[in-house]
Amino acid sequence: MEVPHHATGTRLARHRLADELAEAVPAALLADLVAVLAELVGNAVRHADPLPGGVVRVAWRLRPTPVGPSVSIRVTDGGAVARPLMRVASADAIDGRGLHIVSGLSSRWGVDRDGLGQSVWAEFDPVTASPTALVAAG
Repeated sequence: MEVPHHATGTRLARHRLADELAEAVPAALLADLVAVLAELVGNAVRHADPLPGGVVRVAWRLRPTPVGPSVSIRVTDGGAVARPLMRVASADAIDGRGLHIVSGLSSRWGVDRDGLGQSVWAEFDPVTASPTALVAAG
């Protein structure tokens, strides 16, 4: 889906993901997916250029496995001068923790860049899902 390169894009993406996956994944995993998606879209809006048309592209894929669902999320924007990196945030900083949240909740994450922009992705494996997801599932 495409959402506006604006704060409302984050809300639209969160709601759509929650609506589409609510019956397909455990509630705790859904909460982690929504949190990570919000961070990735929010980062795209704050730190990157939009794609043509003033949008950010958001995608997710659900893959059933014998031990539970595997989910991947991808947010594509027009790119930025600096590659997305985890920052060290002081205790009183008001930002700088987003990719730490992404790293903590997902199994892995990364950045793909091409001549048109960049995609930041996160994957959630059923066995290595966040501790909250494992507690709820177990």
